[in-house]
Amino acid sequence: MNRVQSLRGLLPPTQVVYYRKPIHIERGSMQWLYDTDGRKYLDMFGGIVTVSVGHCHPTVNAALEEQSKKLWHTTSIYLTTPMLEYAEALTAKLPDPLKVVFFVNSGSEANDLAIKLARLHTGRFDMLSLRNGYHGMTQSVIGATNIASWKHPLPSGFGILKAMLPDPLNGPWGGRNCRDCEIPAKRECDCGNGPCKAGNKYLKEFSDCLGADFPAATGPAAFLAESIQGIGGTVQYPKNFLPQAFDAVKARGGLCIADEVQTGFGRLGTHFWGFEANGVLPDMITMAKGIGNGFPIGAVVTTVEIAKALGQGLYFNTYGGNPLAAAVGKAVLKVIEEEKLQENAHIVGEYFLKQLAAIDSPLIADVRGKGLMIGVEMVDESGAPMPSTRMCDIFEYTKDKGVLVGKGGPKGNVFRIKPPMCITKADVDQCVSVIAEAIKACK
Repeated sequence: MNRVQSLRGLLPPTQVVYYRKPIHIERGSMQWLYDTDGRKYLDMFGGIVTVSVGHCHPTVNAALEEQSKKLWHTTSIYLTTPMLEYAEALTAKLPDPLKVVFFVNSGSEANDLAIKLARLHTGRFDMLSLRNGYHGMTQSVIGATNIASWKHPLPSGFGILKAMLPDPLNGPWGGRNCRDCEIPAKRECDCGNGPCKAGNKYLKEFSDCLGADFPAATGPAAFLAESIQGIGGTVQYPKNFLPQAFDAVKARGGLCIADEVQTGFGRLGTHFWGFEANGVLPDMITMAKGIGNGFPIGAVVTTVEIAKALGQGLYFNTYGGNPLAAAVGKAVLKVIEEEKLQENAHIVGEYFLKQLAAIDSPLIADVRGKGLMIGVEMVDESGAPMPSTRMCDIFEYTKDKGVLVGKGGPKGNVFRIKPPMCITKADVDQCVSVIAEAIKACK
């Protein structure tokens, strides 16, 4: 047994580690990772949709180093310039009246706080989320996460109800014209050139859920939804669903929370935020992951009135607004703007989707997504979800060929591609070539 194997025994035996033969990463540079043997990997998963501008980006590194020489930590009981300046820079990227920031440490914590704010502001307890959604794993927010593989046999839910997932590929309604994607779904659609019939049908189910679970004069404290489902398999809703669902909740006095943990910060290309791409204005936004390019930081942004609800008791976050995290967050925004990474996500993302869709294989059931948030759904020869063993064969093959991708979906049969937004078309070509080769090789 070598030293790495012996040290690994100090970690929990249940800890998820990718690959049958795990890789031991030592360093990273932009879209590249290097293991302890010096082998180079093209990172197409970005630390689970977290490395937004590139591993060890020099501008972000410099901002962190400069701040580390001045002040590491005071907690938010004192004001610091990095925290105030970052709050200003972050809210400048958001429309009115979303101008109040709670800084936290992760996406789970952000969603946890947003749920608390919604309940306090409305005086209601029951919440609504979507089946197949993922919003974190803290004991209170796990009820909003609705993927069985992430659940433990413990009480959860605590007043969080789940509406039907409006999935235009695998749900009861939908087809090629329903979603905001360069690549149409491989499913016939009866919408024609008119309104999305699938979206309207899913909305009826959503409205029936509201009518069945809440008295006529009331509704949920809030509806929490990802702009595109991430861990659930890069699921995009019918184009007209989310605006109508938000309207239905707001008509009953509820709030709407946009989970932008994976979809925010320019990743979708056409818009800086996923809620903008869906044509909605939420009451709260939760964010993490790409906000800090790998540094642990998250946030909830909301209105002044909703923020006041937390004044019913004391609230404190030891590391929220930490000077190091704030300096990193501000540098990330600067890099996205100066290096036009949102534009790159749009251009390279469209190219990526088209190249993936051009792979000639009946085992690819669907290529979907927007910008650099992409999913590739795999099936076997019968059209059933590809078995996990075969998925792992392909997964392992791509790694051995120097390309790292992710996996997700309730059946584990969706390859998730969410790279740093600095990737190039040449990187796309390498990734697509390896995936195509892996599918052919792993029969």
